[in-house]
Amino acid sequence: MRSFDDLGKLVLRVVLGALILFHGVSKLIHGPGFVVQALAQAGMPAFLAYGVYVGEVVAPLLLILGLWARVGALIVAVNMVVALLLVHTSQFLSLADTGGWALELQGMYLGGAIAVLLLGAGRFSLGGARGRWN
Repeated sequence: MRSFDDLGKLVLRVVLGALILFHGVSKLIHGPGFVVQALAQAGMPAFLAYGVYVGEVVAPLLLILGLWARVGALIVAVNMVVALLLVHTSQFLSLADTGGWALELQGMYLGGAIAVLLLGAGRFSLGGARGRWN
């Protein structure tokens, strides 16, 4: 049974990391302009937008590799909270046209990151099951 737990952790880490990484690759190609604009509207310095590369490129790679996975998960969770507060506050109590919560994708990213933070990377990781930050 233990191996299935570790396999589940692997699936969670890789899927979460890959899906967030797509957002990061898009920002690598097109730049963080949208994030700069959102920060400016919130009265925050534009240079903070470059932190999105840590949250959407570096952290997902840590998750996928299983190296410092808890740190990567924490960074993704913080990144999602910032995104929710900067861009999605008007949607907190909204439903989508299909009946689901308007922020279900962001909620799953945040929940998945918190799950990895709590569970760790498992033994199918570069850091190993007993790695200090895994």
